[in-house]
Amino acid sequence: MPSFAAQTAPRPATLGLPAIFELVREDFDRVNDLIPKQLSSGIALVEEIGRYIVDAGGKRLRPLIVLLTARACGVTGTDHIRLATIIEFLHTATLLHDDVVDKSGRRRGRATANARWGNAASVLVGDFLYSRGFQLMVELDSMDVMAIISDATNVIAEGEVMQLANIGKADMTEAEYLEVVRRKTAMLFQASAHTGAVLCSDDVDVIDALRRYGLRIGMAYQLVDDWLDYAGDGGVMGKNPGDDLAEGKVTLPLIHTLAHGCAADVRLVRAAIEARSHDDFRDVSEAVRRSDGLNYTKRRAEEQADLAMEETLALPAGPYRDALEALTTFAVSRLR
Repeated sequence: MPSFAAQTAPRPATLGLPAIFELVREDFDRVNDLIPKQLSSGIALVEEIGRYIVDAGGKRLRPLIVLLTARACGVTGTDHIRLATIIEFLHTATLLHDDVVDKSGRRRGRATANARWGNAASVLVGDFLYSRGFQLMVELDSMDVMAIISDATNVIAEGEVMQLANIGKADMTEAEYLEVVRRKTAMLFQASAHTGAVLCSDDVDVIDALRRYGLRIGMAYQLVDDWLDYAGDGGVMGKNPGDDLAEGKVTLPLIHTLAHGCAADVRLVRAAIEARSHDDFRDVSEAVRRSDGLNYTKRRAEEQADLAMEETLALPAGPYRDALEALTTFAVSRLR
């Protein structure tokens, strides 16, 4: 494996998201070239829906983590480009399936694929993206990467089922909630960092640290999303505030309110969860604020970000470690 070389770069505090992307711009350009090629299909609807969801934007943080971890581990060759594309396809597939399960009509500021083409087409194109991702993994010819990603996709599917089973469950515990977050959201972040390291390093300590880094930043990112739902900024989320409540999803702001709110607020929140109704969203949001649910969720997100930051110390000082640290800062910077 290549040796690490000392490098200099701006400290994390000066690195914004554009600067982080610029650090791996050439890699990302190659990923963006490969994605449409791999979406090619003889079935027009597959390409149409695939391109619609892939071109919808989003921050593409997961493939970014692949590229940064690979570069931090001294990558040679181009396998990390294919790996980043695989991760983006798997993430896109989960979005298609999530929107069908959640009956979502809006994502990233525009109509979801299921709202435009229907549930059946969205599910089937999601399946196509999963299978294309696994075809690319075969070409990558790494059993370690295959094992990590196949395990991750299985855990993610279990997380989706766990979340579905907990819909409308007002007595959901914080531990149960965090396990859903770990499986459903953080696992793909973990797989992104883990595979990027495994592909390019044989240092067990570095590989384990980056695996944990991915987990922690993924946990932090989802906690911030759940905070935003009750902080009420649909522009940042790309969806309508209160969607989680309307779907009967119990997230940490509500769990904290049910545990620490006054009797009236507890009754209000419990009724809204069980009714799966958006009607009382404003009152529920006020109850969350009164019970300190937003501040509690914010602290928990920051704790996860701090743990992620600690894991980057396994890497030598340099621009890619700085970028991973700055990405952690970005994950919680949406907390205002």
